[in-house]
Amino acid sequence: MRFEGKRVLVTGAASGIGRATAVLMANEGAELFIADVNKDGLSETAELAAGSPTIIVYDASNTESCKELIAEVTQDGGLDILCNIAGVLDWGPTLDFDDERFDRIMRINLSGTFALNRAVLPHLIESKGNIVNMASAAALQGVAYTAAYAASKHGVAGITKSLAVEFADRGVRVNAVCPGHVNTPMGNKAPPEGDIVWEKVMRNAPKLIEGTCEPEDIAEMVAYLASDKARKVTGSLFTIDGGQLAG
Repeated sequence: MRFEGKRVLVTGAASGIGRATAVLMANEGAELFIADVNKDGLSETAELAAGSPTIIVYDASNTESCKELIAEVTQDGGLDILCNIAGVLDWGPTLDFDDERFDRIMRINLSGTFALNRAVLPHLIESKGNIVNMASAAALQGVAYTAAYAASKHGVAGITKSLAVEFADRGVRVNAVCPGHVNTPMGNKAPPEGDIVWEKVMRNAPKLIEGTCEPEDIAEMVAYLASDKARKVTGSLFTIDGGQLAG
């Protein structure tokens, strides 16, 4: 019961890694708030989780919606942990990747992450809480055909490390998880059309036999970083990728 007595917000909780994290934390005693743009998915997650998670619909691409989410969650008791997992994947040949697709990725993955982190920090200073952001293996390496996505996740890594340094002396920890390929609807999207050289893509494939991660694998790492077991860990980017970045 690592999270008994803790107020925890998990974004992106309607499916995938966010859902697995929400269920795990609820089962370990958290007073849980789950947020996503997908209300039906949140309802399904709530049915899987222990207790009665509070469902909040928000739009990660909208800064005001991010601020309102934090205000709603904290109005009756503050917050101890933010698991910032909401995100979007889009990829394809760069010459075919238009500005609208690029901007959407940046709004959701990068601007949304910054907006939530900034809004929650005053509350975490009070509770001596922590943030776990969701980066990616693409935050640590160039990946062909993912210039926009990789740029957004490199940005998440930069936000994580910078906030960790700035707020360490105020008792707040900030870390990020960097998954490789994960068996989720987002991770298993059909490949894009266009001129794809698959040898470039597969150089970033997991190296372990059956190396693709399950959402629960990533959730365990998120939970560790959010727990008191990781009380000396901040500013770190934890890779869990089946050896994807090993070589």
